[in-house]
Amino acid sequence: ALDPQLTHEVLDMILALKQQRRDLILVTHEMAFARIAADHVLYIDGGKLVEHGPAEQLFTDPQTPELRAFLQHILS
Repeated sequence: ALDPQLTHEVLDMILALKQQRRDLILVTHEMAFARIAADHVLYIDGGKLVEHGPAEQLFTDPQTPELRAFLQHILS
């Protein structure tokens, strides 16, 4: 639970590391950030891997009902 200023600083640092082509594993609930920062996304629900693939593909064309419902809920 970061305050908004600190959240912004952390997200900027992650983007800077990505620009340096550093490999990162990031667990986040910040889906808008994940969409721009991630190359590959794993969607886990109930402790099970539901779907994975290139970030843009998962956000624009989810293949499972679970991910479609999740994205519809958080992006609406």
